[in-house]
Amino acid sequence: MKKVLIQVHIAILLLSFTGVFGRAISIDAIQLVWYRVLLTALFFVPILYYRNEWVRITSQDLVRLSLIGGLMGLHWIAFYGSVKLANASIAVICLSTGSIFTTMIHSLLHRQLPDKKELIIGVVSALGVFVIYVGPQLEYFLGSHGYEVQNSTRNWGILAGVVASILCSWFTVLNKRVADKYPARTMVFYEMVAAFLVVSLLLPLSVDMPAKRSFLPGWIDLLLLVVLSLCCTVWALSLQLNALKYLSSFTTILSLNMEPLYGILLAFILFKENTELGQSFYLGLFLILFSVVMQTLRVLKPPKLVLYLDKYRLKANR
Repeated sequence: MKKVLIQVHIAILLLSFTGVFGRAISIDAIQLVWYRVLLTALFFVPILYYRNEWVRITSQDLVRLSLIGGLMGLHWIAFYGSVKLANASIAVICLSTGSIFTTMIHSLLHRQLPDKKELIIGVVSALGVFVIYVGPQLEYFLGSHGYEVQNSTRNWGILAGVVASILCSWFTVLNKRVADKYPARTMVFYEMVAAFLVVSLLLPLSVDMPAKRSFLPGWIDLLLLVVLSLCCTVWALSLQLNALKYLSSFTTILSLNMEPLYGILLAFILFKENTELGQSFYLGLFLILFSVVMQTLRVLKPPKLVLYLDKYRLKANR
């Protein structure tokens, strides 16, 4: 279990750079995702051959992986749209609503009532995002903040971030249903191919296309795209899917709520985004981190607590 948790947190650290790359890369969100999934699929071909992980996939699971890949592509478009419309800090923290959406989607797919504790923790996480959304408006009207916050672009960015969170929760739950059948890298390859096809259909909607800008990225953007694909996609998703074989989808998605902490710190250092954020942002961040701590204690501590109580009962009955 410790090895799995280490893998999850390495994946989280790598994924935390995605928001930073989204802001640093100058091309449009749809184009960015198109290049990301294309490069990732190409990188996986020699890796799968070298590791001999080409395996036969049933037609039913191939349809599932295609659906997951399509959702993943749409998720990235929404996420990078959030980065472009708001900023990297807001985009990554909106993903933290994923815990409540994961609980709801998992319950719907399995036709069962949601776990009450998971639902409460998810609500706390979602409340953090809500505070981030409405807090700046309240701060502005009360005169406690020095800049105008009624920015429709920023609000659309928050909405795009929440949509990205819903899509992330959806494909995480679906991935859990096939994660133990095939090697993680094989699954990611097929998902990236499906994501490439879906994003290619949306490519004409790219805002850069009507402007007749060059479709080819510059050398700096290309270098960043290669690093993004190799480290933040090939490596990170392989680790995440391998861990998903041993952890619940809810625990995985809630553990990923640490991604905002790393991503925000990087955005503060590289882009000085701390000057764009008010007190409500930090209150929302606290609520989200609190939900992560609650789930961590819930996953790791109960067995020890139950064992202690059992020993205590045995002594009391003697």
